[in-house]
Amino acid sequence: MSKKDKKKGHDLDAGPGNLKSLNKKELLHRAKKFSEQYCIGDDKEFTLKGRPTLDSSDEKKSVVKKTLEMGVKALAAMQDTLYAQDKWSVLLIFQAMDAAGKDGAIKHVMSGINPQGCQVSSFKSPSSEELDHDYLWRCQKHLPERGRIGIFNRSYYEEVLVVRVHEQILRGQKIPEKLVTKDIWENRFEDIRNFEKYLNRNGTIVIKFFLNLSKDEQKKRFIERVDNPDKNWKFSAADAKERGYWDDYMFAYEELIKNTSTKKSPWYVIPADDKYHARIAIASAVIHALDEMDLEYPKVSEEKIAELNAVKQALLDEDN
Repeated sequence: MSKKDKKKGHDLDAGPGNLKSLNKKELLHRAKKFSEQYCIGDDKEFTLKGRPTLDSSDEKKSVVKKTLEMGVKALAAMQDTLYAQDKWSVLLIFQAMDAAGKDGAIKHVMSGINPQGCQVSSFKSPSSEELDHDYLWRCQKHLPERGRIGIFNRSYYEEVLVVRVHEQILRGQKIPEKLVTKDIWENRFEDIRNFEKYLNRNGTIVIKFFLNLSKDEQKKRFIERVDNPDKNWKFSAADAKERGYWDDYMFAYEELIKNTSTKKSPWYVIPADDKYHARIAIASAVIHALDEMDLEYPKVSEEKIAELNAVKQALLDEDN
């Protein structure tokens, strides 16, 4: 990365003394510039090759932590306005290989959010009931209400990811044989684009994150999970087995990102080998998206203000 790119890429990372002095406008500007480097938009020539898995910044860990804290506080304030306005909703989708840090990112980035305005849904292997419906059905049930931030830990993208890597799963989905053609993945990409366009047109902003973890870092984290008794529950032999399909997964990720990233529902490819920088990038992207909504608290009519003043006066008169 050139010095120019490096400076641009880490515009959010101010020195410790500058963090507290940032006003709202400066914060939003920095969040936009910082997140832009990871946004794919509608780039149809996208490839994963050459995309960094490790942020090249040499910032001190203390500065990175302060930057993340700043982003979390900003998100909390913006989410409060989103909830009060009650018009827009936000859907954040997290996809990644095992041990990439999805759970930790959700926990830390959304740590300041009011639980009333946020909901997390995780999707594992579909149940028999879910297999009796189309593949979008189980996710549609968990879409966020207006004024809320919904988080999908994995999502309908598994249907063009794990199902594509293990095509035997497709045969167990009760789909009529004549519909399972060589074009099925392109058809599903089209379905997903249309679904997300529909959500956008109805006030749900969709932002998607791929946590780009290196194979070496995954190996390191797997070993840590085995060595640490408190993390044994996070690891299984199945995780290690899926690692054997690494190249197939990378191809599937590249295809789904290239075919479903749009300007209004973009993918962000986040370097995930460093968890703290990954969380800053995610927070920055969400802050930027919320800022684009022009959020504001509901305006109160003159009649309502008069009513509130009358109530206030009545309360004050109680002391007389």
